[in-house]
Amino acid sequence: MSASTSPGTPGSDQHVRMTAWVRGRVQGVGFRWFTRATALRLGGLEGFATNLGDGRVQVVAEGTRARCDELLDWLRTGDTPGRVDGVTEIWDAPRGGYDGFEIR
Repeated sequence: MSASTSPGTPGSDQHVRMTAWVRGRVQGVGFRWFTRATALRLGGLEGFATNLGDGRVQVVAEGTRARCDELLDWLRTGDTPGRVDGVTEIWDAPRGGYDGFEIR
């Protein structure tokens, strides 16, 4: 990433890291499995989905801004299992170190 580019820049081919916290009835309903399946279907994403102790699911995805935006849109409005009450996300530079997209 060049010094003039930041993760918030809307360039669709820019590689970014998106971390999202999904609130609602999202544990015990297959939400992480469907999130992984969606990330694999979209292609070009690496990262993970994990349950948090407070009932949320955390999703970390690295790839192009366009693919991360598609996954974020699915988390908010897609045909997800359970019930999504809200999604909060942050954007950052990719860190790497993932091998595919996994459930943790």
